[in-house]
Amino acid sequence: MNRRSNALRAVIAAVLASGALATAHATPGIRVLSEAPNDGPIKYTVKMTSKTFGNEQETRTIRSGESDDFTWQASAAKGAQPVPDGCPQLSSIPRSADGAAVRQVQIRFAPVVADNGSANVQLSFRGYAPKGTSKVTVAGKALQCPVDSRVSQIVRFTMPTSNGSKKTVTLDDGTQLAITASRK
Repeated sequence: MNRRSNALRAVIAAVLASGALATAHATPGIRVLSEAPNDGPIKYTVKMTSKTFGNEQETRTIRSGESDDFTWQASAAKGAQPVPDGCPQLSSIPRSADGAAVRQVQIRFAPVVADNGSANVQLSFRGYAPKGTSKVTVAGKALQCPVDSRVSQIVRFTMPTSNGSKKTVTLDDGTQLAITASRK
């Protein structure tokens, strides 16, 4: 009987030990911290309303920590203004394929999403718009060169990235940029 009880004790000990091992190796439950990870794609729209640069809108997708550059070009408000090759600062004047000065806006959008889901955004805005011509003498030659409006500004702001969040910023020249953001 002693052998039987020792064998029974051994079986009971083995069963208990295997149960303890299974408990020790169990994986913890999965906890969902947010519905959209902070590094996931952000769909954003920039809508510009400006007396100088016109009205434009663009929708794009970006991830936290990336930057996105885009350019809008449109004909000048007063029609095509040819730019002679001898004009001063010729390389900094945006021109169409036929050499006419055009309105141009360049935007760089760079969000970094925090743990709470809000984005710290840096937006760089550069705009050029011809607004008539002026007589300029270059090397004894009279030229009609564009007179222009230029704006270069960097703005920083924080905005939520939940669906349809909106932030409007006004630049120094009165141009308004309405930014909406949503997580994909």
